[in-house]
Amino acid sequence: MLAAALLELMPDQEKTLAQLNGIGIPHVTYSRETVCRCGIHGTHLAVMIDGEEESEDMHAHRHPHDAYHHHSSLHEIEHLVTEHLALPDAVKEDVLAVYRLIAEAESAVHGVPVTEIHFHEVGTMDALADIAAVCLLLYELAPDQILASPVCVGSGQVKCAHGILPVPAPATAYLLKGVPSYSGAIQTELCTPTGAALLKRFASAFGERPTMQVGAIGYGMGKKELDAANCVRAFWGETTESGGNVRELSCNLDDMTAEAIAFAMETLLAAGALDVWTTPITMKKSRLGTMLSLLCREEDRQKLVELLFRHTTTIGVREHACRRYTLARTVDTVRTPYGDVRRKTSCGYGVTRTKYEYEDLARIARDHNMPLSEAISALPTVPSKDIE
Repeated sequence: MLAAALLELMPDQEKTLAQLNGIGIPHVTYSRETVCRCGIHGTHLAVMIDGEEESEDMHAHRHPHDAYHHHSSLHEIEHLVTEHLALPDAVKEDVLAVYRLIAEAESAVHGVPVTEIHFHEVGTMDALADIAAVCLLLYELAPDQILASPVCVGSGQVKCAHGILPVPAPATAYLLKGVPSYSGAIQTELCTPTGAALLKRFASAFGERPTMQVGAIGYGMGKKELDAANCVRAFWGETTESGGNVRELSCNLDDMTAEAIAFAMETLLAAGALDVWTTPITMKKSRLGTMLSLLCREEDRQKLVELLFRHTTTIGVREHACRRYTLARTVDTVRTPYGDVRRKTSCGYGVTRTKYEYEDLARIARDHNMPLSEAISALPTVPSKDIE
């Protein structure tokens, strides 16, 4: 359902569908159809195994011993993804990161080491196809930020390889620790371990939808007929931060290593800071020090203040109210002899700037054993000063 919603955001769905079918998952093909739920039309993305779409019931009624015998271990999944799937390296890493999250959850729930985990429902080829599709679609969309609503997990019971379990399934509940979730009135499983792991991997925050200018809306439809619309909805747009209020937080440090400061900066960015930077300063008694600063949304400042105290040695944090102005950004993909390269275009306030994604340029340079400057010159001209 998530993959179908993301597919509807793509400008050329048929082209993207062909790209999905080129991944090379054994015996798997993708197809899409228009489905109506509660009067709303959206896309159902079918994953066909040897021409047949596997259903939830087929998974639910497999005997646990058969599941262990036929389903994949984490090592087998890693080998298949790494050696056999036609995916960019960044997408492969996302796919494997999702599986590692699931393995960690299964390990914690069942008391089995991660190396001995054998996946049941999520170890099949159609489950791999679901995960690979979401990871590839998000790679192609290349959003600056992914936000999600609180997760409705459903209620009641669910059949799985281990038997009849409460909703949310134990692995789902483990994965959603720290994520706002609720049961709702619908008596069925609305969030699976796979869905929870994908949200955990990609969503940077959970809450109300921010104020944004929506450019596209995608509806991914489920197969079950429910009282409520059985769909996942995705919004693509620009947040209205071109003139938004933000907060600047800063603190002075004179007793931390460069490595510790770098780790703190990465942690703050991962937690939602809009930007993080350092400034060399001279402190009391002429001691050399570092001022660590960040920009954040007003609703994130308390969380980031706590992280500053947790990950640095400071005993005080300063706060200033700011207003920032940003250019609107779009991302498209340029086909080149070296593969697809993402290109960002920023415009507004009478200017337009275009630059290639650094990670894609670095991949070309590594794959072809060339300096970064040669990778840049091999592509349609973009001023090198604009390379991000």
